[in-house]
Amino acid sequence: MKNILLKSLGALLIAGTLSSCGTDFLKTDMSNAVDTDTALDRLNKVGYALNGTYYQLFYYPFAGNYATVIGDLASDITYWNGQTGHQNDIYQFTYQATGVSSSYIWEYGYKVVDHSSRVIKASKALESSLEGEELAELGVYTAEAYALRAYANFVMVNVFGHQVKVDGNDFSSQPGIVVVDEPIEAGQKVERSTVGDTYKAILSDLSKSISLFETYGDRGSLFYLNLAATYGLAARVNLYLENFNDAKEYAEKAIDESGIHTLTYTPQGYKALYNYGESNTESMFALAINTTDNWSANSCGTLFSTYDYSPSPWLLSILNENDVRNAIMVFAKNNTPATPEFGGGKFACFGLGNPAYATNYLINAPEMFLIQAEANLRAATPDLAAAKDALLVVAKRNLSITSVEDLPNTKDELLSFLRDESARELFQEGHRLFDIRRWGVKGNAYAYGSPQIMFRYKDVDLSNVIFPIPEDEINAGFGVEQTPDWNAGRPQ
Repeated sequence: MKNILLKSLGALLIAGTLSSCGTDFLKTDMSNAVDTDTALDRLNKVGYALNGTYYQLFYYPFAGNYATVIGDLASDITYWNGQTGHQNDIYQFTYQATGVSSSYIWEYGYKVVDHSSRVIKASKALESSLEGEELAELGVYTAEAYALRAYANFVMVNVFGHQVKVDGNDFSSQPGIVVVDEPIEAGQKVERSTVGDTYKAILSDLSKSISLFETYGDRGSLFYLNLAATYGLAARVNLYLENFNDAKEYAEKAIDESGIHTLTYTPQGYKALYNYGESNTESMFALAINTTDNWSANSCGTLFSTYDYSPSPWLLSILNENDVRNAIMVFAKNNTPATPEFGGGKFACFGLGNPAYATNYLINAPEMFLIQAEANLRAATPDLAAAKDALLVVAKRNLSITSVEDLPNTKDELLSFLRDESARELFQEGHRLFDIRRWGVKGNAYAYGSPQIMFRYKDVDLSNVIFPIPEDEINAGFGVEQTPDWNAGRPQ
């Protein structure tokens, strides 16, 4: 299998000039002026195009920053000291349809979707002409393209649509996003699918991806979507859908395929997970950010250091003094209690000392154990013993917890503990707002007044928080309509 670097430098067939904002929905200009009808007529060209697709995922307007952090910034686990202004409209819930963060997520999410769709279409056309190793290589490319499209659609439907399920309540009929099966050409009229239909498309893509990976294998690299990571994404999607049996089964498959059956339980070992690159032995899929390919001032590492985001005082308060996760809660020399200055945390890049070089670990084993625990607790017939076993794998990061006997005993107490454990474990992974929304619990947001635990929005319903479709897309007039009353769910 060829090793394609995850970067886009002008030689890519469909790499960098796609835009969903402007005059046309998903307006496509080909770099190098390659005709879209004949561009992907060879295996190596499909590989180049897939390379460009990874780049759009990797780029800071999408998974490289904005799409990864949005769920944590708009929640109770992050603190902004107000000294700089980066994505603070998300943090303060003052975002508008002209906002940068959500506009970037929409634009680059659809770049991933469009590129993936073109790779998939070209792969189908090429399949009958290949055999042996070339057919297997094409199969892996196609599996990755389906998984990439599923990942991008899942991110976007949660940012721009209502949570599909909120503690048993079904919102699948609410407006979702534009589902793309065949590539959408310039000038083509489109319309938004429902949230439910968007999830059906995501599940379909994941099923196809998994089937291809199971047939042809994967690249065996942390920096490419692979079978374990795709199982993990399927577990996450099914958890959101409250398909609890499927969620825990896919989580188990992800754990088995990755071979990550236990976690690290020392401060030194935990900190070393975030040294650099492949140092995170608990991760299944990460972005190939490194010393030469990174986003510098636009990186997540910079956001959680010199751009003044840090763990909230509440999050720090629920970390036991014996919790190994304290090892990454390192603050800068100029830190003060009133004006926290963080050292990067999971984006610190401890091995090199430059947070801008830190990568984003997107699908990780600890989340899989938490999914198993929650699915067992919330199943039609809860299995508290199985839930405690899965929860203990993560909870043992607190060295004061050594056995299931140290965990709560009732379902409600376990669910409450799991919610806090998710905050402790998944900080900086972007899940928090979406978890609070789907749990249907009252939440806090917009922390202020450090080192005190204070929130502008206290005990509010966040389940109806929806980010608006970018105004430029609406004004383009190609069929994408704004979510009615999107502003009504904003905490006041």
